[in-house]
Amino acid sequence: MLRVSQYIRAAIEIAENGGSVPASSRKHAQLANRGPVVIWNLIRRCNLTCRHCYASAVDKDFPGELTTAQVFKTMENLRDFNVPVLILSGGEPLMRPDIFDISAYAKELGFYVALSSNGTLIDETNIDQIAKANYDYVGISLDGLNETHDYFRRLDGGFDLALRGAKLCRDAKLPVGIRFTMTRENYQDLPGLLDLVERERIDKFYFSHLNYAGRGNHNRKDHAFYNMTRDALLMIFARCEADLKAGIARDYVTGNNDADGVFLKFWIDQHYSSASEHITRMLRRWGGNASGVNVANIDNLGNVHPDTMWWQHTLGNVLKRPFSDIWQDISDPLMAGLKQRPRAVGGRCGECQYRDICGGNTRTRAYQLTGDPWAEDPGCYLADAELGITGHHDRLETVPFAATRRRGQVEHAS
Repeated sequence: MLRVSQYIRAAIEIAENGGSVPASSRKHAQLANRGPVVIWNLIRRCNLTCRHCYASAVDKDFPGELTTAQVFKTMENLRDFNVPVLILSGGEPLMRPDIFDISAYAKELGFYVALSSNGTLIDETNIDQIAKANYDYVGISLDGLNETHDYFRRLDGGFDLALRGAKLCRDAKLPVGIRFTMTRENYQDLPGLLDLVERERIDKFYFSHLNYAGRGNHNRKDHAFYNMTRDALLMIFARCEADLKAGIARDYVTGNNDADGVFLKFWIDQHYSSASEHITRMLRRWGGNASGVNVANIDNLGNVHPDTMWWQHTLGNVLKRPFSDIWQDISDPLMAGLKQRPRAVGGRCGECQYRDICGGNTRTRAYQLTGDPWAEDPGCYLADAELGITGHHDRLETVPFAATRRRGQVEHAS
């Protein structure tokens, strides 16, 4: 996950400080022995059947899901392993009867607790419970504006229900964000969604690239063209920049394509050259893809995966072995490879000059397309010339960064 706002904020501060790095931008907390962020699919059941769901969730009960007591015991192990963040997901986590008991105990144990919901079940009957849970963040997915969202979510009126949920959380003073997964079928709605986020005073916008997992794997033919992806990111960078200059503390984040870090570096180089060196160092410290290292997944049955997109590969089960033991075990070849730095990636990724920023990008896409988790990531939208790659590779044509236009200023809503 790339926290775009963090880097653009630092670049603006450096530019306003005459090219020198302010003290606030020099601080980088060193969190020794910290465990990974854990995304926990507590339940597979969902009231929707979204076209790109990585969990392939449906509206039925799945046998073998963890009991409340088993969830509590696992959370205690996660706390002892210094896991800082729990993201409670599904399916739809609000369909789990004990969700508020789990949330309360997670807060008691000291986790940063986020709720990842489709938003449709958040209404006037449960918003007080949700507010009482005091989530540190509530993320709600929108796949576009009205008709587009309803098409992806396969529910007429789903957009209105999800937006209602976001507004209720906002009005209850909960930090709330909108998550948007882009494909070629919903790209055209991105400007309108950014306008909506501004108009409704939403705290965060999370732009997710399509990853090849679950139903998303069946939809990989809809992966957005590379130039479309670049154009979308330029739009997001410009919106973020405009918000920061206007004093608006909205966070912009991207996920599931770590080439975004390299593309952001190019943007900083072009627009904030005095900050280039410092931002590049920051991006190298970030290091790109964190699967198997700083991001983990536990599914509804207690199986542990390197991240939410690796459900086809199980490292162990928390009912049979503590998460802390599973996560540190590198006898699994995939886990050993993910923890290796630099990773032994091939193709364009192996030749890339910026592998220290993106970390070799997303291994799931490589695996789904080739069967080899260490092959080049087919989702990288950057041109060979930009990355210093001289070998022959069959790629879609992309526009070199220097020739791209600066997006977002004209479209930015007042």
